[in-house]
Amino acid sequence: MTASTKTFLITGVSSGLGRAFASAALRAGHVVIGTVRNTQAASAYEALAPGRAHALVLDVTDFDAVAAQVPDAERRFGAVDVLVNNAGYGQEGVVEESSIDDLRRQFDANVFGAVAMIKAVLPGMRERGSGRIINVTSMGGFITMPGIAYYCGSKFALEGISEALGKEVKPFGVHVTALAPGQFRTDWAGRSMDRAPRSIAAYDAIMDPIRSARQAKSGRQPGDPAKAAQALLTLVESEAPPTRLFLGEDALAVVEQKLDLMRTEIAAWDALSRSTNFD
Repeated sequence: MTASTKTFLITGVSSGLGRAFASAALRAGHVVIGTVRNTQAASAYEALAPGRAHALVLDVTDFDAVAAQVPDAERRFGAVDVLVNNAGYGQEGVVEESSIDDLRRQFDANVFGAVAMIKAVLPGMRERGSGRIINVTSMGGFITMPGIAYYCGSKFALEGISEALGKEVKPFGVHVTALAPGQFRTDWAGRSMDRAPRSIAAYDAIMDPIRSARQAKSGRQPGDPAKAAQALLTLVESEAPPTRLFLGEDALAVVEQKLDLMRTEIAAWDALSRSTNFD
């Protein structure tokens, strides 16, 4: 793909990183189909760039609707060159206090919805011999923190799917990147987060400080969504995009720390790891 006008499909453009991504792509002259949850949000989004900002009222967890509406949107607005799977949310709560329904909803939004979108655009990308799929994961898709196990699990899953998918579709000229932000100044830790009720006092010492610190930091995160959006545009124009791109100094710091710990632990258990083959 060249620097010419592209058609983007970005999920979750009403706020946060999704709105920043869509706004930057529109300012760069691209056509952006953006998913929203209601007609009011659709009108507000299309007002950003009449004629190039096209709203698609769609819940990504309605998989039948995704399969029907995305091809229809391509017929109306143009074949999708760049899919950005941004829609999703965070679920906070220790595993013992969080329900199985919480887990299902988290994976429906963060994993299954993204895969449904991929399956809707991939046949056209494969046939045309080009395309970019960018799955917004998280530094929590590589490192973990107590209290967001379901969220980390969903982002780990999307990271794995992204990496394997990239190997499947590279021969067709389709590139897949997992875009893993650190802490950005969005509503992720505020109104967008689903918090499991506290019920087990034994976890107070772990969860109370985590929950208080996260709520206090909401709106003060170091990452600038506008700069993340510029990074996305740079990524889209790359002839050799990476399998995974971390965004933010905080993300790089914790990832490098985990890699060091992994190397240390692997070395410590090397002998036992190698002891399991047939003699």
